[in-house]
Amino acid sequence: MTDPLIILAVGVVIVVGGIIGLKLHPFLALLLGAFVVALMTPASAIEQFALSKGTAPAAALALAKKGIGERIATEFGNTCGKIGILIAMAAIIGKCMLESGAAERIIRSMLRLTGIEKAPIAFLVSSFFLGIPVFFDTVIFLMMPLAKAMTLRIGKNYLLLVLCIMAGAAMANSLVPPAPGPLFLVGEMHIPIGMMMIGGTIVGLFTITAGYFFALWANRKWPIPLRDSLDAKLEDIKLIAAKETIHLPALGLSLLPVLIPLVFICADTALTAMATPGTPLTQSPFLGKLISLIKFFGDKNIAIVTGGIAALLVLAKEKKGSKEGLTPFVQAALMSGGGIILITAAGGAFGGMLQQTGISARIADMTKDYQMALIPMAFFIAAVVRTAQGSATVALITASGILSGMASNAHLEFHPLYLGLAIGCGSKLVPWMNDAGFWIICKLSNLTEREALKTISPLLVVMGLTGLVVIMIAAQLFPLV
Repeated sequence: MTDPLIILAVGVVIVVGGIIGLKLHPFLALLLGAFVVALMTPASAIEQFALSKGTAPAAALALAKKGIGERIATEFGNTCGKIGILIAMAAIIGKCMLESGAAERIIRSMLRLTGIEKAPIAFLVSSFFLGIPVFFDTVIFLMMPLAKAMTLRIGKNYLLLVLCIMAGAAMANSLVPPAPGPLFLVGEMHIPIGMMMIGGTIVGLFTITAGYFFALWANRKWPIPLRDSLDAKLEDIKLIAAKETIHLPALGLSLLPVLIPLVFICADTALTAMATPGTPLTQSPFLGKLISLIKFFGDKNIAIVTGGIAALLVLAKEKKGSKEGLTPFVQAALMSGGGIILITAAGGAFGGMLQQTGISARIADMTKDYQMALIPMAFFIAAVVRTAQGSATVALITASGILSGMASNAHLEFHPLYLGLAIGCGSKLVPWMNDAGFWIICKLSNLTEREALKTISPLLVVMGLTGLVVIMIAAQLFPLV
């Protein structure tokens, strides 16, 4: 029988090599990897995997006899069922927040709260929390003009503002749902989404704090001036800086699309832990109905749809009288989210085929004497995939597919949340020329490639390693099992 580790190595080489060497779209590379892994996996390994999951012997045998295409399509569909609505609605929320001015209102309100001198902290925190519902590249597109405008206003600290934007958006993108990578991860590793939101936010705040101190040091060591460029004239930036806020929505309305899903999901998570059958909470008729209502809206799909409706209502209010309506904005958002859904679902198929090789049992056997080694292993796998092919989302998908079987291991000494967080932090290492986000930040900030490599790349390495240390300590002190 072929060793699962050999099959894993072949699968990773195909995915990474396909993306880098053959310049394949990640969707095609992941599907090709899934096909080759499925082809190499013997029927006996598939049957053994199904039996280890508690599947009836007859059903396990039936799975082993299924065709390769059918098994891949099943895993592809299962992943779409987990994350399809969430990613589509997250895309709509992000687009509506941008078009309505809600995102800009949040940033400007944060600046008023912190003051001009503490603008870098405002940019750091704003980009982190905006990076939860809004895609990473969208946060960069939104905030970079504001960073340039702020530099014109205060006359210094341009690199510091750029690094703060990058730090916040990057960590939210890999740690806190409903960002696409964490959404896939919580489904694959059976982590409650509310718990991932809370844990990802806590770890994220530690990591961006470390990133802030690195950014302060880098800004002192390599001060970079604000430069004119063909795509970002300083005169245009001055117009953005002078833009009136009278037409932006109120802060309360601007926050609703983000707060509604966060509050309901977190409330549902808390109630699930507190309101067990027979407790006073469940015996009161009124409280029982209230709990049922919160649980209804706390469902991740319903919560994110509710947030999407709020975002659309805010946009409709701001676009009142416009002839174009809301359809073009929704269409643009769904085109953006659709590509993410396809890549993520293909990643689910690849991860599912890897699981059927028995890779989880193999890794469990290798680490049975010291399970805490699983956390740095999860971090390392994600880091290798990210460095090799550039995409943090693909790194999250690949690493969670390899390790998802460990999440249901009854003998695991700590909660699977820590594995998920370690994968999220590992997916930050190391950004360079093969990373689309690297080029987005270079071109929008007007940094040279050399400047970006000595500032942005080490920034994410520092934050990722900080996250790993925090996770290791937390898993020892608060295993949550």
